[in-house]
Amino acid sequence: GQHLAPFRDVVVNANLRRLQLAWAGSITAEWGYAVVLSVFAYHAGGATAVGVLMLARMLSSAVAAPLMSVLGDRHNRAYVMVSTDLVRATALAAAGVAALADAPALLIYALAVIVAIVSTAFHPAQAALTPSLARTPEELTAANAVASTIESVGTFLGPALGGLLLATASTGVVFIVMAGLFLWSAFFVVRIDAPAAPGEAAAEHPPFLQQATAGIRTIVHEPNVRLIIGVYGCQTLVAGALRVFIVVMAFQLLDTGNAGVGFLNSATGIGGILGGVATIAIVSRSRLATDFGVGVALWGLPIALIGIWPNQWFALTMLAVVGIANTIVDVAAFTLLQRAVPDEVLARVFGVLQSVLYGTVGLGSVVASALVSGLGARTTLIIVGAFLPVVALITYRRMLAIDRSVAAPAPERLELLQSNPIFAPLPLPVLERLARSLIPVNLEAGATLFQQGDHGDRFYLV
Repeated sequence: GQHLAPFRDVVVNANLRRLQLAWAGSITAEWGYAVVLSVFAYHAGGATAVGVLMLARMLSSAVAAPLMSVLGDRHNRAYVMVSTDLVRATALAAAGVAALADAPALLIYALAVIVAIVSTAFHPAQAALTPSLARTPEELTAANAVASTIESVGTFLGPALGGLLLATASTGVVFIVMAGLFLWSAFFVVRIDAPAAPGEAAAEHPPFLQQATAGIRTIVHEPNVRLIIGVYGCQTLVAGALRVFIVVMAFQLLDTGNAGVGFLNSATGIGGILGGVATIAIVSRSRLATDFGVGVALWGLPIALIGIWPNQWFALTMLAVVGIANTIVDVAAFTLLQRAVPDEVLARVFGVLQSVLYGTVGLGSVVASALVSGLGARTTLIIVGAFLPVVALITYRRMLAIDRSVAAPAPERLELLQSNPIFAPLPLPVLERLARSLIPVNLEAGATLFQQGDHGDRFYLV
């Protein structure tokens, strides 16, 4: 019961609840319309059109993410999310009308690329907004766990909903339904009582290029942040490879055909949902960086084991473990970044992370295809799967050091700051950094702490 308390707090916290409901609509719409878009592209131009369109969406998103994420640090983050939802809903509804009117496929592709670019502003703003809505460190971790679980469910529900609707309606109608889910997201975000973004009240802003590269500069200059994103990039590189591996497993190793591709993908999704339960164990822990490293190792090890023993049920079980590890990695990494990165550049750091994700997933797919062709399926699975445990082992000591530097402060210190009207409005990560820097001073009864006229060099909280 005590371990579940932070999750209950997420539901009770009206702002966090609305944020999670909005995220559910957004992620379901993103996966749902992607499936429908692929079907439309296949009928319009075959497999080549599907591949070219996916590449265009991934590359445009990778380039746009650091630029679009500036909005989340300059403007009210809830307003940025609402604006993103409204633009996406409008573009997707327009694509639906165009499809119903038999408009040229290029127009629908262009609208899909617009949706992909605009979407890159949503998640960084969401990730940067979450810490300011959470009231305790445990609640922040729990909020990230709930968001990761919702993402796992959305990867199931979106394609399933899209496929079900396609069985009874045209692609144009389904595009319009998915646009409605973006409006669902906007409905909940607009009701969030969000604090102003750090840069919102600034009288003037630096040149846009300087703002757009602030996230990159923060990552370069902060060793802990650099390490977390670097290791996260290694994990998403293997995630890109796994997209190829699942097809290779189904056809070359397990001989399960088309249905096998679906079952193997589903196994990782089920594991992601189970991972939401697993994160209950890490919500109250002060070793999130170590948990992150363990999650990274568990992401790769099952892939190597499938290469050693390519059995159908064993492969399904191992991919479920990958899904569990994926949730642990996401929750730990997001919480660590939210604690370690200054609030004024938080959205932009998440924008860079999003760009890294798009780039490494694409690179992983290309590398996996080349390795399978050159070394064979089983050897490639073993080599690529072993890569992440090696990365986790090499960075283990650094992860321990991060845990020591960004561990949640003692609750009584945090409560002391939150009870003071000067500090109470500050976001949780800022309060945590202040709480960690508090210096306890013990005095005997009747002793003098300071006198009128003394040089003011400290702020005292009793």
